[in-house]
Amino acid sequence: MVIGVLAMQGAYEEHINILQDLDVSPVEIRNKNDLQNIDGIIIPGGESTTMGKLIRTLDIYDDLKEKIESGMPVWGTCAGMILLAKSICNDDTVHLGTMDIEVKRNAYGRQLGSFNTKSKVKDIGEDIEMVFIRAPYIENIDDNVEVLSVVDNNIVAAKENNMLVTSFHPELTSDYRVHKYFLKMVENNRKA
Repeated sequence: MVIGVLAMQGAYEEHINILQDLDVSPVEIRNKNDLQNIDGIIIPGGESTTMGKLIRTLDIYDDLKEKIESGMPVWGTCAGMILLAKSICNDDTVHLGTMDIEVKRNAYGRQLGSFNTKSKVKDIGEDIEMVFIRAPYIENIDDNVEVLSVVDNNIVAAKENNMLVTSFHPELTSDYRVHKYFLKMVENNRKA
């Protein structure tokens, strides 16, 4: 199994380290050739506006969007969630726009609004460690989106077909359960 990690900006090294710990081959996605021969992709946290511009500037946008729309499993954490969302509250910007969610950027405020908690994530487990850093949350979902976790009455994890999103950063913890869940999605897609 080969998992691509968008490696332009943000917390991509932490995802790569966890994938290696789980005996999965990671590939750093820096250009469209890197999108070849991967089984799934992680879009990490970082700065969504910068990442959105870079995937266009580096000519990755069309191929990445096509792979996601064709069913390749993708997991967006924090900024990755924003890139996948079909709409952003109070913002006309749409990046990849593949997932039927509306997100609120920096929903918990600036850096001082960052926090850690533990909560349940459906189909993954109890007491999942959650690190929120200038995190978004999901404001609205379409009927085809499954809510996986709610914290303080806000949707912080969801799934739609081949797409998984989390507001929080599992890659900044020693709890690999969300990564294992995504890898199971990839494995199931490979078998299909």
